[in-house]
Amino acid sequence: MSARITPALRADWSPEMTAFVDGFRSAVASAGPEEGRQAGDNLLGTLARYPGLSMAFLTFNRHLLSQSALSVRQRELLVLRVARIKRSDYEWAQHVILADRAGVTADEFAAVAEGPEAPDWSTIDRALLQSVDDLLTDGAIGDATWAVLAGEFGEQKLMDVVFTVGCYSMLAMALRSFGVQPEEALVPFLPAPQPR
Repeated sequence: MSARITPALRADWSPEMTAFVDGFRSAVASAGPEEGRQAGDNLLGTLARYPGLSMAFLTFNRHLLSQSALSVRQRELLVLRVARIKRSDYEWAQHVILADRAGVTADEFAAVAEGPEAPDWSTIDRALLQSVDDLLTDGAIGDATWAVLAGEFGEQKLMDVVFTVGCYSMLAMALRSFGVQPEEALVPFLPAPQPR
């Protein structure tokens, strides 16, 4: 699929959008080095077509990326599972980079694609992945999964689980619907095609 909404060139962004994105990137601790920042240009350029909506969304997203009660590793397991279920290659590639920095291993990337039933997950990691499946299938975390999570997590972490899955599910839908294309820096991290 090609881009359905052509990303705006940074030179064409409104001054308000440019300043906001610069602040967003500096506030997000996991933004990483410059090559990681360039990997988001097509997404941010697409969002720049609608600054009011985009700044509201990115303000919410900033919390999940820099102020969440979840560890970076926990957040990235959730996001990767969302990306896999929602078939968002762009989201997967972006978050493989972040998850790798957070210590997610190559074997775990493969296991995320398999899901919570994959062997060797810890009890809490399995529950995190199951929470994604529950939320995207049933719209709520099931009682058994909630009990495991609540045994380890306080209320804020539990809330961050739900809002992380919701945010990145919505973003996956936007990425696919708008046809956001991966930048060259993301291509090596794209997943293998999934059977339909």
